[in-house]
Amino acid sequence: MTDEYDVIVAGAGPAGAQCARDLAARGYDVVVLETEREAEFPRTSNKSTAGTFPSMMTAFSIPDDVVMNYTDAVVLESPNDHFVQEQAGAVLEFADFKRFLVEDGRADGAEYRFDARVTAPIMENGEIVGVRYNGDEEVYGKIVVDATGPSAPLAKALGVSDLKRENHAIGVEYELEGIHVDHPGFADLTDAMMLRLDHNLAPGGYSWIFHTGEDTAKVGLCYIQNESHRQNARESFGIDDYLEFWLETDPRFRDAERIEGVQHRGSAHIQLPGERLSTDNFMAIGDTVPTVDPLWGEGIHKGMKSARAAAATVDACLDKGVEDTSAEQMALYDKLWHRDVAPQMSTRLLMTELLYLAPNERYDRLMADLRRLDENTLAKANRGNKRAIAKLLHLEDLPLLARYLQNRRGIELPSALDRTLERTAGASPGRFD
Repeated sequence: MTDEYDVIVAGAGPAGAQCARDLAARGYDVVVLETEREAEFPRTSNKSTAGTFPSMMTAFSIPDDVVMNYTDAVVLESPNDHFVQEQAGAVLEFADFKRFLVEDGRADGAEYRFDARVTAPIMENGEIVGVRYNGDEEVYGKIVVDATGPSAPLAKALGVSDLKRENHAIGVEYELEGIHVDHPGFADLTDAMMLRLDHNLAPGGYSWIFHTGEDTAKVGLCYIQNESHRQNARESFGIDDYLEFWLETDPRFRDAERIEGVQHRGSAHIQLPGERLSTDNFMAIGDTVPTVDPLWGEGIHKGMKSARAAAATVDACLDKGVEDTSAEQMALYDKLWHRDVAPQMSTRLLMTELLYLAPNERYDRLMADLRRLDENTLAKANRGNKRAIAKLLHLEDLPLLARYLQNRRGIELPSALDRTLERTAGASPGRFD
């Protein structure tokens, strides 16, 4: 093993492994440092629901054999209603998916060092030049990529990570068999991915059922400990208690049993990234900067896109032997991230936080609105289209908007939302100070 590389990647999750995969295919010397032991990988980092869309599978050449089930619908549920939209999807076997990315990158020459816990950057003249891991072991590179997720030891040390504790979402998921996926009174969840908005089950978040074939599914929930969580939380309930409560009270789970030894726990931050995502010789990708889709909670595609943006930045910085890894040149990654990975992020977060703050009865009205509007409204709203979001708002939402903005003084409503509320209320709501 050498101690000098073109690129060092910290973390072998989807973002880190895909970045190494792209770079190795382009002929770069890349090494990946992964905390877990190879024989167990990814036992402790097998944390994703692994719901994604065919666009990711095609764009990144992901084989069918890592897919548990292909789905053809997305279902949104409220406490008393539901909305069904035709939308192709894929539920991955996350561990197989991660192992595929590692082996495919290795086939092109990427080096992996497992059981290698990254602890700190190696600095020279104020710039990162390498990584220290397992206490005193060192490796050097022209460019370093932090893909370690929320722990972000390198990004935090360099002032790139700005993850806020109050934006930290936690989740738990079981895999079950014996589920009634087409139970009377509910939407048919056969070959579907379902998200449920219901503060009784996930105060300040949402729950889900992802059909994985026959009578099996991934079932879980997540939430942020936000205002809605504080208002709706059950006394002494932890996240496992909410999931058990759902399993005990929903008739779809009457005959269901947990598949032994299969449980996933994870976390992510639902927030805007910091002012910068890179600096001299350095980039942060995946969940190291918040890349999870704010509405659907889908993080795989976003993480993979951030990996590809990072690989393109390496090309621009190391191309043809003319090396320029200054902060100014590395800032190409920031531009690509905001353009290709998470465009309209602030507007999409507005919609997401409004959803989390809304009461249960508002969720029922949302289902009716979605049926009333054209089928593309939800997709456009999830992409941050202001007109589409405005179509989902009513006069009764003014107090909700005020609550959202009460701790964000001086923030104005997006113009399209402002105009819609003006027409609805007969007077401009303007700015909530």
